Amino acid sequence: MAVAFPGFEQKKITIESDDGPIDIACQVGGTGPALLLLHGFPQTKAIWHQVAPALAHHFTVIASDLRGYGESSKPHGKSDHSTYSKRSMAVDQLALMKALGHDQFFLLGHDRGGRVSHRLAADYPESVLRLMVLDISPTLSMYEQTSMDFAKGYWHWFFLIQPEPIPETLIGANPEFWLKNHMGRHAGTGIFAADRWSEYLAGASNPQSMHAMCEDYRAAATIDLIHDRADRAVNKQLEMPLRVLWGEHGLVNKCFKPLEDWQKVAKIVSGKTVPCGHYIPEELPELVIEEARGFFN
Repeated sequence: MAVAFPGFEQKKITIESDDGPIDIACQVGGTGPALLLLHGFPQTKAIWHQVAPALAHHFTVIASDLRGYGESSKPHGKSDHSTYSKRSMAVDQLALMKALGHDQFFLLGHDRGGRVSHRLAADYPESVLRLMVLDISPTLSMYEQTSMDFAKGYWHWFFLIQPEPIPETLIGANPEFWLKNHMGRHAGTGIFAADRWSEYLAGASNPQSMHAMCEDYRAAATIDLIHDRADRAVNKQLEMPLRVLWGEHGLVNKCFKPLEDWQKVAKIVSGKTVPCGHYIPEELPELVIEEARGFFN
């Protein structure tokens, strides 16, 4: 059972895609300008449990599960990994917002959701008014700047892209062990409430979901880089204001320079480190609320 946000309506919208009908699960609440919230790996829209209700006082908040995650559809990945390209996942979210009556909206993404948000803003700039991303540099920048420290710290980037069914099988042997070690090494597991932890574990324990998550990473190392390099070849840059926050104690801060990295792909960039690790919406929900209110207002 998905974690429900107080005062929000749970919805499931079916959209047509190149991979057939896709159901996107979401929770919708509040009034005001539309704000789409996208979660990261290996989580669900539940990461916004402490953030979304407060933002709903100022925005119409839509928190959705990405394709392959949570209660959204989990199609099997194609051989070219296009099923889970950030372009395909972005089209899902754009179609969701249009189905809900929002042709333009604000966009906030954490981790993988930030990468989907980047592609959505790049491909559909007329729809994304402002963009905020949490604890990432652009995918292409991170792969091209890979160091020993990054490879050791984010080893899952290189494990999950191994051919099917290698990571799926190994994780499937003990999903809880995998999840505790993966998420615990960033900030410990104590920051996750029991209901949210149960939801994340349910995803890691679902073979279809775990396959989808691996495909998300396989796409990032293949077709997503093709799309990113095509943008770079024509000097395509984000035109809307971009805000980036990253954890002081996280690996992104240790290995990359997010402001400089984003300034290479966006024209109007601001941001700063914040005093936490990787899971910013759950470690510092009040800060995320304050930043979102200030930036999107």
